[in-house]
Amino acid sequence: MKLVDIESLASTRGGTARFEGADHGAEASFFVVRSAPGEGADKHRHPYAEVFVNLGGSVEVTVDGETRLVEGGTIVVVPAGAWHEFENRSEAAALMVNIHPAAAMIQEDWE
Repeated sequence: MKLVDIESLASTRGGTARFEGADHGAEASFFVVRSAPGEGADKHRHPYAEVFVNLGGSVEVTVDGETRLVEGGTIVVVPAGAWHEFENRSEAAALMVNIHPAAAMIQEDWE
């Protein structure tokens, strides 16, 4: 068993934590995303499906041009290869766990 403190993975205090499975002997990776109002991720894609677990907040998610407002308690499955982005539309911080079924994350950013 290996224990990892989420805060030790965060790039900034209160920021996004990146768990790269390969660094911890795991076959899955994820982000713990704490986004302030108006913040999120720019358009990008992965060669595998990504799963967003929205634990709190209203997050606007766009997948291949389709935009939905996703409330806390909702899971979004983004298909492999789909361009996607998200933005916190809440008045407070949003909390999501974004799961990558790969030991190493692969991302292509929109140009």
